[in-house]
Amino acid sequence: MAVHEPSSIAEFEESDRQLRKSVGFTHLLFICIGSIIGSGWLFASLGAAAVAGPAAIVSWVVGGVLVLFIAVNYAELGAMLPRSGGLVRYPELTHGRFAGWMMGWIYFIASVTVPAIEAEAVVTYVGSQTDIGLMHSSHGKNILAWPNGVLFAIALMVLFFLVNYFGVRLLAEVNRWVTWWKLIVPTLTAIFLFTIVDGTNYHAYGGFMPEGSSSIFYAISSTGIMFAYLGFRQAIDFAGEAKNPQKHVPLAVIGSVLICMCVYILLQIGFLGAINWHAAGVHVGDWTGLANSSWANGPMVDALRAAGIGWLGAWAWVLLVDAGISPAGTGWVYTGVTTRIVYGLSVHRFLPKAFQSTNRFAIPWRSVVISVVVGILFMYPAPSWYKMVGIITSATALTFMMGGVSLPVFRRYAPDLHRPFRLPWLWLLAPLGYLASILAMYWGGYETLIDLIAGSFLGMPIFGWYYARAHGWFPNRAATVASDIAGAIYLVAWIYIQVMGGWVARLTPPADGSWGFVVYFVAMCADVVFLWIATWLTVGGEFRHDVLRSSWLPVLLLAVLPISYYGAFGPAKHPAIAFPWDTLVVIAGGLILFAWSVRSGYNTPRMQQITTAARAETADAGVETSTD
Repeated sequence: MAVHEPSSIAEFEESDRQLRKSVGFTHLLFICIGSIIGSGWLFASLGAAAVAGPAAIVSWVVGGVLVLFIAVNYAELGAMLPRSGGLVRYPELTHGRFAGWMMGWIYFIASVTVPAIEAEAVVTYVGSQTDIGLMHSSHGKNILAWPNGVLFAIALMVLFFLVNYFGVRLLAEVNRWVTWWKLIVPTLTAIFLFTIVDGTNYHAYGGFMPEGSSSIFYAISSTGIMFAYLGFRQAIDFAGEAKNPQKHVPLAVIGSVLICMCVYILLQIGFLGAINWHAAGVHVGDWTGLANSSWANGPMVDALRAAGIGWLGAWAWVLLVDAGISPAGTGWVYTGVTTRIVYGLSVHRFLPKAFQSTNRFAIPWRSVVISVVVGILFMYPAPSWYKMVGIITSATALTFMMGGVSLPVFRRYAPDLHRPFRLPWLWLLAPLGYLASILAMYWGGYETLIDLIAGSFLGMPIFGWYYARAHGWFPNRAATVASDIAGAIYLVAWIYIQVMGGWVARLTPPADGSWGFVVYFVAMCADVVFLWIATWLTVGGEFRHDVLRSSWLPVLLLAVLPISYYGAFGPAKHPAIAFPWDTLVVIAGGLILFAWSVRSGYNTPRMQQITTAARAETADAGVETSTD
């Protein structure tokens, strides 16, 4: 039986009313900071140094600025429409249900893996300092060992579940005190690193940019820099449970990024100067060698111990404790975030209504369960921190572009909504936020991008099998069966293409006999176009509008792939499109797609409900004022 769309704003908004408004500004700010400062600072300083050398300092600055461009767009959205799981709900309001599904799917993938990577970070750091069989080497990368490492990581995921299950107030209170620790320890570590700085490391070994200017940008997405900033979004995801979201959400979003940017830059400067090449086991000045050095699994601890100073060695033990607390703190916050994403997808009927069911602590408990279970499953294809971080960063960056796209659409079709924070210079900052997201995704490199794109397109047949069927998109039984068959054909072809392409979910390059890129790319395009046309043909006429309004999204994903393969961040040693020309091509194409995506936004039924309710509230307020 088809499930009909909500007929009133009351029905649409009713789901959020069962959530408790118990989160204040300090809680929101600390949820953001607690999410930003996780495992990234423990690993990214070495990863960025291995890619860019001393220029990694610039990478942190550029990464922070890019995140601010993204964040300011969401600051207005989060204050204007504070909704739990808001990041997966805005796209559906401005671009329809198909775009909402695709973005929700990608954002779910990006978020559900974060608790897993934080659990992996704890195991990796502990494993680097102990000999209890937590890690082993595979193809030059340290990954979780079975059974000790894997079971340890799963136990941490269960801990994340328990902290979230017993209420958002408990989560916020626990996180506030843990965040103080997480803020103080990295700051003091940066200061202590400055006491053992060797100034020659900043300029003597290949200069300030030993790997060239392109390495600055590659480091942003591939080594954990962008990942380390992504926690700003948590204030938006918890907005539905905030006491005063209109005022506090923008302040928490922007303030958390600025605070953490200062800490990260200090850490990178201090770590670069504190590198002891002999202790790391690499040749002096061999920046790329750091990635596979003995320091790779515990760089901050190893840097402090290598100094041979007693009190710094003692502080290294504090860092080992922090290697458990910081990632775990981020892990349980992101478990809560993923819970609200599942909840938000359920509110928009992308998932069954059962995921909105709350326990006696007003927590959508089924959403918590599914978030933890799926996160554990992701440990299999990506069993190491360095493997998972690029995928998470690129997937999250892709979803963040919807802030710059959705905001102009809201301005056009929902001008009556109250905006406590109104973004100035929208004509400039909206496209900058969009381009920042696209560039962060692109700079992650081809090997990461192909995993993301393949995973994104995996969500397309699920839309037809569940959402379109459940919501009566098909006019008759024959259309439903035809859509099911098309989805099955697409999925079989998708699996075959990925196997023959040889790039997806691999720690090593494709084996001999795999397809060349051109054949792989053409086959991928043909498969996506086939299902896109099949979806448009089988759904009812009124729903074809949603499909057409979302067509810019698969074009974007497919268009960036050949640029990535042939560009400076692809697998070729001598790229056909050298830096910065490849980045300029992405910017030019991004601006065209930005205009198309904004133009594709429309006055969706749910946006009409919201704007109608806003006008009614304004009118009622006017009547009350005149009566008084």
